[in-house]
Amino acid sequence: MKKLIFASAMLMAAFTATASVTVYYNDSSVLYEQENEYKEIKISEIPKEVMDNIHKDYGDYKVVKAYQSHEGNYKLEMKTKDGIGLLATFTKEGKLIKIIS
Repeated sequence: MKKLIFASAMLMAAFTATASVTVYYNDSSVLYEQENEYKEIKISEIPKEVMDNIHKDYGDYKVVKAYQSHEGNYKLEMKTKDGIGLLATFTKEGKLIKIIS
């Protein structure tokens, strides 16, 4: 009985560990996420309207690094004054798509 419980627990742990895997390749100038390719850009290259929309909702965060996809979307690494980091993707209008971390 103990062996059956142990085997069940090991099997459950194996399924949990492999349930979802997302791989990010971080080259110093290119960030890949699934089929989208993001190239690193200067923060100053982000249009003012986009930055205004982002700062409206995330005013406490400062953009540290910026990436842009071929579709015009942005992936931004941001940090607060306290050092709390956030990686999020935004549309070309500055609307949040998703927060990655």
